[in-house]
Amino acid sequence: MSQTRGRYDFCIGLVLAMSSSIFIGGSFILKKKGLLRLARKGSMRAGQGGHAYLKEWLWWAGLLSMGAGEVANFAAYAFAPATLVTPLGALSVLVSAILSSFFLNEKLNLHGKIGCLLSILGSTVMVIHAPQEEEVETLNEMSHKLVDPGFVVFATLVFIVSLILIFVVGPRHGQTNILVYITICSVIGALSVSCVKGLGIAIKEFFAGKPVLKHPLFWILLLSLIVCVSTQINYLNRALDIFNTSIVTPIYYVIFTTSVLTCSAILFKEWQHMAADDIIGTFSGFLTIIVGIFLLHAFKDVNFTLANLPLSLRKDDRAANGTLLSTYDCFNHDEESSACLGEVQSTESLSARRNGNLSAF
Repeated sequence: MSQTRGRYDFCIGLVLAMSSSIFIGGSFILKKKGLLRLARKGSMRAGQGGHAYLKEWLWWAGLLSMGAGEVANFAAYAFAPATLVTPLGALSVLVSAILSSFFLNEKLNLHGKIGCLLSILGSTVMVIHAPQEEEVETLNEMSHKLVDPGFVVFATLVFIVSLILIFVVGPRHGQTNILVYITICSVIGALSVSCVKGLGIAIKEFFAGKPVLKHPLFWILLLSLIVCVSTQINYLNRALDIFNTSIVTPIYYVIFTTSVLTCSAILFKEWQHMAADDIIGTFSGFLTIIVGIFLLHAFKDVNFTLANLPLSLRKDDRAANGTLLSTYDCFNHDEESSACLGEVQSTESLSARRNGNLSAF
């Protein structure tokens, strides 16, 4: 019976996590369009500390979409471990990348498409090999977890790093370095996930008829969640306003997922009873996601698609076979003669320069 219940909870958590990714991925696009409209109107931008976006309905639509995604995500954490729910956030990268290519004219090249595919495959591997967290059924058990020395040290470090980034690094480098604002969102997000997990346990106890509202930990978790989410929204808006959405989304995913996995491993001791193949599978899946995110980010400005792949291969063949073959091809293809001759002249000029032949000039 417990095994059947576990599978049922797994399926619910999986569906909720996927729905969350769709809503959150769409929210990035709606928020970005709202911020772009404000920029065209000449309002003070969010990246400069302005809050004019509060009057923009598109931004509110994005916030509501993100809210729906976070609610679904909230419920998913109540049914499934964090290491199952969090990696599925890669789907939001895919949704955001596809929608931004349609609605924000942020073209997704072949490398980006391969990167999205790798992110999904890596997430699937991580889900298959996800570690099992220790069962926490009550708020009293959760309170014992939160005062564990390992988690106290981790939370303290997160708090100190966040303050340094917000008050020291942010004012100096936030406008030019994309990692500053995204790191703030991500490390604080690790704590917000812990709060969500605790509140999910509290809600289960509430429906079981227990006096949850009288437990001080419930209100501490709720207040902490409000503070964390508010800070995340503020600095995520700044990052979206300054930098390209297709860059912000994947980088945010990688750093956020790393933070959450670290926090969950410390708080719920998820890695203590894992087999070696599951450990390797989990790390392999995560590294696959990182490679996918790298392809999506590093080659975003390269205009390379399946349509121009044959042309690129043809140019490579010409370069490999030398200039004489290229010249021969030019005279046998009249429609390409002018373009080919230009390439030949360019190649000859480059060869002459390498050989020190001044007559090429």
